[in-house]
Amino acid sequence: MSSYSQFKAFQALTKASIRSMLKSPSSVVFSIAFPLVFILVFGFIGDRTNKIKIGVPVQSELNNTIYAGLSANPLLQMRIDSLSAIQEDLKEGKLQAMLSISKGTDAKFQVEISSGEHNATLVRQLEGIVNDVVLKADPDLQLRKQELVTVKQTLVSDKSFKLIDFILPGQLGFSLLAASVFGTAFVFYHLRQMLVLKRFFATPIRRSVVLLSEGFARVVFQLTGALFIILIGKYFFDYTLVKGWLTVVNMLIVCGIGLLVFMSFGFVISGIAKSDSVIPPLANIFTMPQFLLAGTFFSVDVLPGWLQIIAKLMPLTYFNNALRAIAFDGAGLWTVRFDLAILLLWGIIGYAAASKLFKWE
Repeated sequence: MSSYSQFKAFQALTKASIRSMLKSPSSVVFSIAFPLVFILVFGFIGDRTNKIKIGVPVQSELNNTIYAGLSANPLLQMRIDSLSAIQEDLKEGKLQAMLSISKGTDAKFQVEISSGEHNATLVRQLEGIVNDVVLKADPDLQLRKQELVTVKQTLVSDKSFKLIDFILPGQLGFSLLAASVFGTAFVFYHLRQMLVLKRFFATPIRRSVVLLSEGFARVVFQLTGALFIILIGKYFFDYTLVKGWLTVVNMLIVCGIGLLVFMSFGFVISGIAKSDSVIPPLANIFTMPQFLLAGTFFSVDVLPGWLQIIAKLMPLTYFNNALRAIAFDGAGLWTVRFDLAILLLWGIIGYAAASKLFKWE
């Protein structure tokens, strides 16, 4: 009688796991749909500059070079309306400032800028724009300026960092963390509760094969989703991949490492959960702070100092940092070795805890 093939068992279990994930709505939502929605939203928003919304009372002097220059400024969005309507919108925050142009008896124009108390910086910015318009409109002033100072411009070659370049790696991290922790925890909890794991003991299949097949299936499924998201970002929103396909390969390697690390905490949660209703809150305790603080939607640098310390303890922070460095800066795996080392350290902690807490029966 030929010996039992552990490899064939591995293949069969892997195929079954992949089919199960494809049929699971939650797997598809967490892996592809949910992060893809965020990428589409932020991708279509793009890097549009928010214009300053200015209200101009209809009784203002509009037939002059000042108004013409302000209207042509790409930073400003001018709206002519009644004084009462502009004042109401200014109070409600629909307009950022009101600009009134009047002409005195001495033929001197007076520009009055009104805005909220918290917009002092905006008022100074508008003053600078008005002064620039006046300077350009008067040839004598322009000539005098050239006599006093010469401005030399130097354009340095740089890379344009788009919004999608920040958002996409964060959404990959969100997808992999959520799917790994929630998916692994639920799958192994239900396999244990339905005595599927116990039945495996009556077969020649090794326990390690069961774990490896589920892990390999999840890696294949998640990396396929990650590749799909990267390609959507590249071909629809011009996501930056400095070294082309080499960058994609390096990103997928980091995604694979992150997956294996995050899965360890799914094993931990499945081991300590007493019922399936406990799994979501336990998983959220681990994942939610990372979604909010680890640079998924905004940079860690904008956080207060004490929160930055907490964020820099989280594995997702280093995962996101590594992906962004590889994609935008063209960094290699060796360059991001510190981030990968922290990730692997978390993996060691996670699997050490899982070895103590994970239950087969």
